[in-house]
Amino acid sequence: MAPLRLLALSTVFLGLYFAFRFELHQTPAIQENFKAPAAALWALYISTPPQDFTDESPEVVVEQGPQEVFTSVTPPSSSSARTPFTRHIVAVGDLHGDIKNAQTVLQFSGVVDEHGNWTGDADFFVQTGDIIDRRGDDTIKLFFWMERLRAQAAATGGVVLSHLGNHEIMNAIVKPHLVSKRYVYPSEINTFGSVAARQKMISTGRIGRAWAQNYTATSRLPMHPHLGPPNTPFPPEDHVHFRRDDDDEDDHSRYYDASQPLSHSALSFVHGGLSPKYSNLAPFPTKINALSSSFLSKLQNRVQPPPHPPHPYPGLPHGTTREEAELYDANGPFWYRGWATDSEEKACVDVDKVLARTGTRRMIMGHTPDFTGIVSRCNGKIIIIDTGISHAYGGALSALSIHYTFTPIGDDEDGEPRWTEREVVSALYVDRQETIIDEERAVVGHFRMA
Repeated sequence: MAPLRLLALSTVFLGLYFAFRFELHQTPAIQENFKAPAAALWALYISTPPQDFTDESPEVVVEQGPQEVFTSVTPPSSSSARTPFTRHIVAVGDLHGDIKNAQTVLQFSGVVDEHGNWTGDADFFVQTGDIIDRRGDDTIKLFFWMERLRAQAAATGGVVLSHLGNHEIMNAIVKPHLVSKRYVYPSEINTFGSVAARQKMISTGRIGRAWAQNYTATSRLPMHPHLGPPNTPFPPEDHVHFRRDDDDEDDHSRYYDASQPLSHSALSFVHGGLSPKYSNLAPFPTKINALSSSFLSKLQNRVQPPPHPPHPYPGLPHGTTREEAELYDANGPFWYRGWATDSEEKACVDVDKVLARTGTRRMIMGHTPDFTGIVSRCNGKIIIIDTGISHAYGGALSALSIHYTFTPIGDDEDGEPRWTEREVVSALYVDRQETIIDEERAVVGHFRMA
């Protein structure tokens, strides 16, 4: 692979020399045709299998900033206004230090190839947190692999969305004792070299920097580009919700606007769950992610406390606000389990309120495992994808697949464009695929397609 890269680089540099020597770079055709080879060269450079790393290894930097906004929304040209649109999303739950099983899942779901490299078959890959802990020794390899996939995806127009779980936050709060076996095993600490080296890497080291830059507490992922890029906040500032005189928050119809039929064609992703009692849901996900970012920064940048046990539990850092503390309590997005434990009747009433307020159609989460498979409740409005993938649990190897299509079907009687919106949600396993939801509806209107 190294000679091939050298030959490719030499060819490119030689071409650049003659292009600029004879001012060929001013030619529009040359400018346009240069883009594809450049992208191909970048993809060749980053397509290497997972390997061992240290905190001193070179970092892969993806210039996307915190996962709040990826691209700007622009109106489509007239030529593209009536073309079909498709989006494929793959999501996996808790991995807990097991890179072998993680690679198996990502391969049979089409996210990576047999070498662990991004295939481009998915437009978005989402991981809902808890990569660390629980008798898995591959913490370093998993986090570094996620960052490499992020770069490979970006090079081909894909996106990796990563989330912090309660175990990531727990490790940011307290340095584990070497002999503690509840969450962190000595064999996992040995992969870092020491307790101190482990804490450095997840606070100010390479893993900690990845958390701060590329991980959020939650995401809102639009299925249609008309809603904007991932994590476009809902409700928008011009939403009908803000023009209502009443303040009845129990009336969740206020979050729907008949003139915006795609307003809730989006998915939420989070580790634990978005509790109906949580006070900072909106604007979603902007408010939660801003709190998570500030909370994580305080944890990572304080003087790191000594191991617990035998030392006392250090608690939350000095300066933690009430809203940041609420983020980490039982009703916060890292810990909430109500969507898994509440009765069907209660869950199905509560979920409609949360979906309305967050501008989403379904909420997808990990955290509460079912070792037999992915759990769907309330006609697919609640989907729990923690199936105990790590060998520590011995659960089902699984991934969630969402195929979204938006297809033109002519005009209505008033000459307005008609579309068919279809969403197929499937649970993928090593030996089978199960359809959870296959829904279709007609939509009328003009929509941005890029």
